Amino acid sequence: MPDAACGGKGCAAGKGFCDVRERWTDLAVEAQGQGGAGPGQSERLSGGIERTVVRIDSEASARELGRPMGEYVTLSCPQTLSIDLSTRRALSGELARVLRHMLPPDARTVLVTGLGNRSVTPDALGPRTVERVLVTRHMEGCLPAELSARMARVCAAAPGVLGVTGIETAEVLRGMVEHVKPDAVIAVDALAARSSQRICSTIQVADTGITPGSGVGNHQKALCEETFGVPVIAVGVPMVVYASTIARDALGALGGDDGSVDERQLTDCIERVVSERLGDLIVTPREVDALVERMAGILSEGINLALHPGLNADEIAQMMAQ
Repeated sequence: MPDAACGGKGCAAGKGFCDVRERWTDLAVEAQGQGGAGPGQSERLSGGIERTVVRIDSEASARELGRPMGEYVTLSCPQTLSIDLSTRRALSGELARVLRHMLPPDARTVLVTGLGNRSVTPDALGPRTVERVLVTRHMEGCLPAELSARMARVCAAAPGVLGVTGIETAEVLRGMVEHVKPDAVIAVDALAARSSQRICSTIQVADTGITPGSGVGNHQKALCEETFGVPVIAVGVPMVVYASTIARDALGALGGDDGSVDERQLTDCIERVVSERLGDLIVTPREVDALVERMAGILSEGINLALHPGLNADEIAQMMAQ
C-alpha cells in the first residue's frame, strides 16, 4: 500500500521527505487539508462525483505536504456498500479522462502494473484490477487494421510483493520496461486514508509515480520517471486507515465545546493505548472482499477506456469475454 512519493521531477524516497502525517494518509487532498499549502480546486460532476485537483508546483509546497511536485486528481463519491450503475460509469469515465490527460499524447504502448499481495484482500486491489485490463500487445498483427488502429498496445503484470518474491517491485518492473519499452506505465495500488469515509469511495490519480509499501511504513524503491525513464501514473484507492487515526478522532471529539484538546496528552494517550500495545494496527471494513471487487471493476473499466479510446465500454466487455 503506497504513497505517491516519487516523480520524474525529483525522487523523494529516502530523502527525509516524509513526516508523521504520512502514517495517516496517502491522499494529497487530505494532506493539504491538514494545514498544507493552499486548498485544492474542487468541482461537482454528474452522478454525485466530486473532483479535486491539487497541484504542487514548488519545493516549499512539496516539503509542507510531504509529497513531490506534480498533479494529484481525486475523484470522490458518497461511501455506500453498493454503487449504482450510472455512478460506476461516471467514475470510470472520469478516470479515463484524467488518465488521458496525464498520459503522453503520443503514447502507443502502455504497461499496466497491479501492485500488492493478491493473497491479502485489502492489498489485492492492484492484482485484481490488472486481471480485467484488456491486453493487446500480443495481438499485434492478428487483428484487422481497422480494429487495431482503435486500440493501444497494452500489456499488464502483477509482480507480487517483496515479502513473497524476494525481489523489489522496482527491480521486476525495470526489467519489463527495458524489454517492452512502453511509452508510459500505469501503477495501481491500495492506499491508506486519513478518514474512514474515504475507504472505497475515493480514487487518486497522480503523475508523480508511487513508492510500494510506504503507506504502511515499508518503503521500497520508488516507481517513477526517474527510475524507469518513462512517465509513471499512479492510480490508488484507500482501503485502510490506521487505528491510531480513529483513536485520535474519537478522543479529539471529547474536547470542549470549542473543540480544543491538548495535543501532547492526546498523542501520549494514543501511544500508550494503541501503538505500544498493538503496534501500527491497520483497520479495514469487514465487507472488504466485495469492496475490492467493485473498485477493481471501476478502475479497470476506466483504464480500458483511457487506453482504447476508439472502443466503447460494450465493445471492450465483448473483447474481454472472448
